[in-house]
Amino acid sequence: MAYRDLLRKTIITGGAKNVRSKHQEKTIDIAVRNVIASLYKNYNVQFFHAGSVKLKEIVMDLKNKFPEIEFTYLFESSSMRPDGGILFLRSLKDELYPILITEVKQQGTNDLLAAEGKPKQAKGNAIERLGKNVIGFRTALISEAIFPFVCFGYGCDFDDASSILDRVVTIAMFGKLNKTYLHNEGLNGVFNRGSFYFRKEEWTIDEMQKIMYDIAEKSIFYYFSKYGKKSFLK
Repeated sequence: MAYRDLLRKTIITGGAKNVRSKHQEKTIDIAVRNVIASLYKNYNVQFFHAGSVKLKEIVMDLKNKFPEIEFTYLFESSSMRPDGGILFLRSLKDELYPILITEVKQQGTNDLLAAEGKPKQAKGNAIERLGKNVIGFRTALISEAIFPFVCFGYGCDFDDASSILDRVVTIAMFGKLNKTYLHNEGLNGVFNRGSFYFRKEEWTIDEMQKIMYDIAEKSIFYYFSKYGKKSFLK
């Protein structure tokens, strides 16, 4: 997943794309900006932050890497927009390698409805939407041995006693919740799980930032090891 076209089509400010203005004050955006700032402080490389990636870009990359396999998309405008965007490590050849893909899902108002004496609502909408992006990004990164995807979920639907958590576990390829899975596991790395942090209480900026930085930093080490530090160092 190394997109030169994405780089050409996106405005860069200080090496990172501005976070979408309508989400400027969200905690996830603050955490992402803090992670980017810390990475620039600690590593002499370039990064690139994008709010979305078009399916067209992913399919083009997959066709280049797997010419014997058929891939398709239907609409030029279709894209994936994770809540915290996609953070890339940028090579000296302007190739982009994902080091952090971040989602946040809040689900559950039944505690508030119960307090108001109103009937419960069905669970699961946010999780069903999450599944689409997980499938898309897993496929986009299928040629790598890491999956730097993390989702932070909170709300009463994710209480420890809620069966909705098993939907998350299923998306996580039956991995444990609240544990980081960056490197692929199993024979030929068939389990590219990703990391899913879910609980009832909202995640703080500091909590998310610590987890996100760890994933991004280890992803950098992975690309250094695979492609060589000289491919990235300024």
